[in-house]
Amino acid sequence: MRIIADTNIFLAVVLEEPDKFRIIELTAGHELAAPEILPYEIGNAFTALVKMHVLSFEEVHLAWQAVQSIPVQLCGIDIVSALRVAMNAGIYAYNAYFLECALQMRCPLLTLDRRMKAVAREIGIQIIE
Repeated sequence: MRIIADTNIFLAVVLEEPDKFRIIELTAGHELAAPEILPYEIGNAFTALVKMHVLSFEEVHLAWQAVQSIPVQLCGIDIVSALRVAMNAGIYAYNAYFLECALQMRCPLLTLDRRMKAVAREIGIQIIE
C-alpha cells in the first residue's frame, strides 16, 4: 500500500522523537509518497530549529542525510485544487498540498497534525493511526 506521509512524519523519525518507532511500525512494508514540496518543508523546519537553538548546523546536516535515506515518491499535485481545500478548510496551503496528494493518489494519510487529520476525515481521506 502507498501512504502519503506528512513532513512531521519524516522529522519525527530523523530527529528521534517519541513517535519514531510507531511511525516505523505503521510504514513498514509500505511505499511512502508526498507532494514535491516535501524536501523544502523539511529544510524550512530544520532552519527554524537552528534559529531556535534546538539543532546545530552539524546536526541538521546529519538529519538531512538521514532524511535522504528514506525512500519516498515525490508527486506533483493540482495547486488550484489544493488551494480550494486550504480555503474551504481554513488551513495553510502547505498542509493542503498533502491532503490534495492523498486525494489525487487515493491513498491514506499519515500525519501527527491533529487539524490535518480532522480535515482529512471531513473530505474523505483515510487516516493511518
